[in-house]
Amino acid sequence: MLNKTYLPILFCSAILFVGCDNTAKIPQPNKDSIAPQKDQPITIAYSEWPGSLAWQIAQDKGWFKEAGLNVELKWFDYSASLQAFMANKLDAVVVANGDNFILSTGGARPAIIMAHDYSAGNDVIIAKSGITSLQDLKGKTIALEKGLVSDLLFTTAMQDAGLNPKDVKVTNAATNELPQIFQSSDIAAIALWQPIAHQALASVPDAKIIYDSSKKPGLIYDTLSVNQVHLQQHREEWKKSFRYGIER
Repeated sequence: MLNKTYLPILFCSAILFVGCDNTAKIPQPNKDSIAPQKDQPITIAYSEWPGSLAWQIAQDKGWFKEAGLNVELKWFDYSASLQAFMANKLDAVVVANGDNFILSTGGARPAIIMAHDYSAGNDVIIAKSGITSLQDLKGKTIALEKGLVSDLLFTTAMQDAGLNPKDVKVTNAATNELPQIFQSSDIAAIALWQPIAHQALASVPDAKIIYDSSKKPGLIYDTLSVNQVHLQQHREEWKKSFRYGIER
């Protein structure tokens, strides 16, 4: 579910972006850059994470159109949205804070322009029956998508439990495949987020959450990251998206 502090955080983020001119932080496009196409829509990727659905609400309510904005929302599985952004197929993507490093190392040039919700329990570690604590995972196997936000949750959980992450065998898997992978007898636990976590809980009898992001407030939050050149070329459109769309 959406965190109850979602709207205040979103509103404050919008005020900060609109009220501050951070042009110096965004590289100016050189003369060889492609000129902005006024008739082209602003493409924003969103995924199954509940916080990103605010963009869908804004579109469904007609707020973008009312503001004179041509916005095209594109639905992806989370990992696929990062790949599409790095391939320059998108203007912006809703991405967890730490995963912006993935975008940067992948050759993209993201600029975080807002943080619009945070995880207060939606990122979880789920274990099978008989495992009641993180300590019980020692010597067992957990499946997660390495390098992304669930990896951060797992590492943090191990630290909180006084364990070395190497005490647990980690196998890599795409997050949207984890409900099926969790059914394997070799897998004792998985790390993922809602609503996929709900599917995983339903897929294995007596499975339960043994750790979630509410234990570490502020560890995981969602950002809107925009291609830097696009931001420079379309600054007014991005301001409008806050003033007349998401800010509502």
